[in-house]
Amino acid sequence: MKKDFTFQPSFKFSGLDVIPVAIWGATVFVTWLFMHAADHYLEMTPEALGRYFQLRWILIGHITAGGGALITGVLQFWNKLRTQSRRVHRLVGFVYLLAVLMSSFCALILASTTSYEVGWAYAFTLQIWAGVWITSTAIAYYSVIRKNFKMHEEWMIRSYIITVAFLVSGFALKIPSVERLGSLADVGPAFFWAGWAVPLFIFEIIRAAKRLRP
Repeated sequence: MKKDFTFQPSFKFSGLDVIPVAIWGATVFVTWLFMHAADHYLEMTPEALGRYFQLRWILIGHITAGGGALITGVLQFWNKLRTQSRRVHRLVGFVYLLAVLMSSFCALILASTTSYEVGWAYAFTLQIWAGVWITSTAIAYYSVIRKNFKMHEEWMIRSYIITVAFLVSGFALKIPSVERLGSLADVGPAFFWAGWAVPLFIFEIIRAAKRLRP
């Protein structure tokens, strides 16, 4: 009986790998900058945590897992890693899935409790955002289980766009000109929606343009 052996090339670094490694390093650095702004929460005091004190571990879980999702998610788009080291790709993908589930679940708890102290629109926006994050990641995972790799790739892109949106919105709200527009309750919801909805819309335009090519 003839056995069918599939050959999978071993992963070896080359000069071209400097680009994806640099992108990953930049992602780690930007994530560190973003999370560094939340260092005061680690004091675990009512003064430092404010309205989050009763749910401090939920907050820490959200921030920590969110950082893990940012760092691991970008590795999923490294083509060479995906094709030449599938085990590592799957492992990193599973870690990303767990990080998103933990961070988004914690976000839903916070959005349904402490966020209402800021305002109804603020809380509702965060609830929708977390729900879309969970859904897009779940579809990406289900697609790969069904071995629909094209759909898996598309929904992973959507999932990571939503992940990165937390960085974009967070940094945007700290710009002095944005802070002068109004309070967090007034300005936050608009930037939260724009942070993930606009990039997703651009992605869909690009995707449609590719399909319409002759």
